Amino acid sequence: MFTTDVFQGLACHRLSLPCGDTVLVALQGAHVLSWASQGRERLFLSPANVWDGQAAIRGGVPVCFPQFNQRGTLPKHGFARNVMWSLADSSADDAQAHFDFTLASNAHTQAIWPQQFVAQLRVQLQPGQLTLSLSVHNTDTLPLSFTGALHTYLAVDDIDLTDVTGLQGQAEWDAVADVHGVADDTLYFDGEFDRVYAAAPGALRVQDGSGVVCVEQSPSWGQSVVWNPGPEKCASLKDMPTDGFARMLCVEAAQVYEPIHVPAGQQWLGWQRLTVS
Repeated sequence: MFTTDVFQGLACHRLSLPCGDTVLVALQGAHVLSWASQGRERLFLSPANVWDGQAAIRGGVPVCFPQFNQRGTLPKHGFARNVMWSLADSSADDAQAHFDFTLASNAHTQAIWPQQFVAQLRVQLQPGQLTLSLSVHNTDTLPLSFTGALHTYLAVDDIDLTDVTGLQGQAEWDAVADVHGVADDTLYFDGEFDRVYAAAPGALRVQDGSGVVCVEQSPSWGQSVVWNPGPEKCASLKDMPTDGFARMLCVEAAQVYEPIHVPAGQQWLGWQRLTVS
């Protein structure tokens, strides 16, 4: 079932399955604000957000496009998360439901990034599973290049009791210490944690006490990012409560270092899948 909704003044759409799983998506940024599965909210959403329809939303799943972080001349994490998308399609039955949201280049985007494109985010809900698929269609006569991420904020009960496995041996860049190495068998979190990994071939396992969420991504994303601001950085973020770091962990499908190139008239597709285990 799908319904229209309003959350904190933002126009939204909601998918619901007979099993009770739901997902809520705002038209601003095609931003997934909530994913509830097996009676528990699985995404962290900051209670300190501004909710003015323009500022970036902290939490949920921001779509970072066409730039990752500040690695370029565009606004931080690009502009896609700050602008309105449109609902292009929806479908639902007892086994699955999905929304397709679309952002096409326009005068506003071209003033920031002179590129013609159509981006689409498919939000697919199945029992115990959420799949986000981002496609970028280059409608220009020139090649298109971008970086980005599905900047997923997972909800955890306590970051001190949370660990991540599945990245062992992958190339690692610790952005806090600015050192390169390889990932440990298990990642633990004590203070600020901001690391970029070569994408692993299998699923990552995020354990939060007794709960587990498995995170997979398509090979078309080159990296995985794991981030927690820790107490000191969190206290400096105006759109986060001071204890917010203890209740979230970002695990992101990302393209950080080398841009993805899409020839004129061609299309790229990348996905991330979250499964309650």
